Amino acid sequence: MAHSYGEYSKESYPSVKNILLLDSEGKRVAVKYFSDDWPTLAAKLSFEKSLFAKTVKTNARSEAEITMFDSYIVVYKFVQDLHFFVTAGSDENELILAAVLQGFFDAVGLLLRIILETDANTIAGKVATNGGDNTVTFSEQTLSQAFATAREHLARSLLN
Repeated sequence: MAHSYGEYSKESYPSVKNILLLDSEGKRVAVKYFSDDWPTLAAKLSFEKSLFAKTVKTNARSEAEITMFDSYIVVYKFVQDLHFFVTAGSDENELILAAVLQGFFDAVGLLLRIILETDANTIAGKVATNGGDNTVTFSEQTLSQAFATAREHLARSLLN
């Protein structure tokens, strides 16, 4: 027997337009767009630049802030040099968007916790368990290559 969800249609479920992770200069760390509201790369980059410029001077460090921007609701939070944004349509629930933002922030925190570790044995153990047969281990890379690999892995893990 088919389940009926009453008046709820696919359109009535909360919908996120994009999730952005930018650095302290507004440059992309990782982004994912879930709608065609910004059909070109130029449109996406322009949106990100404008949003960053509007929010960079706000104090969104202790808790998430909510703003209207280009007729979208944006929930955002800054942690150290990372700027986290979740964008949705103007009719979405801010509390749900804040929960999405917190989940995104927590996931990034979990993925980056190795960078915050200072004990050499712990770091080596974590890196050794993540190396596969066809991947180069961090010990065989320069520091800049390791950070580039970590950034690429973070982007793939978060946004695929």
